[in-house]
Amino acid sequence: MSVQVIFLVFFGAAAVWFGIVVFRTHSMVRSALALLFSQTAIGAMFLVMQAEFLGVLQIMMMATEMSVMAIFMVMFMMDPGGMGAMDMTHQKRLSLWAGGIGLVAAVLLVWLPDWGPIALAVPSAQQQAEDLGRELLGRSMFIFQSAALTILTAMVAATMVAIVPNAEQRK
Repeated sequence: MSVQVIFLVFFGAAAVWFGIVVFRTHSMVRSALALLFSQTAIGAMFLVMQAEFLGVLQIMMMATEMSVMAIFMVMFMMDPGGMGAMDMTHQKRLSLWAGGIGLVAAVLLVWLPDWGPIALAVPSAQQQAEDLGRELLGRSMFIFQSAALTILTAMVAATMVAIVPNAEQRK
């Protein structure tokens, strides 16, 4: 077993573990941090698989996103520190069924299809970044631009909600 596979398994296990921690904690901020660690472990998996651009992009995006999410949770949540009794799960029975069905579907998708031979030659990091850039700037550009505009609109709206004084503050 190569060192690369060992690191891949380690970061994969870390991603799953922190994904579980997201729902086991009683604090929204701790949940955001656990989600950050989970997504960072996925970014590390990209790095291990020599997809440097995707790995760094994943880590940078998640660090920024989870930091902003934690800040907004502290601003708007009644108990962001989780000092009171709080249950982070909703619709437990439906969630367990959906998770179980998703797990079975994922396992079936891994084992049943013929995925073909394992790639013996992997393009260099520079070639991977170039191919990804061509894809993003080609047919996927409209999707990414739409997502960026939607995210920007949500950030502006959230900021406006946070700073616009309500009727009680005006008096």
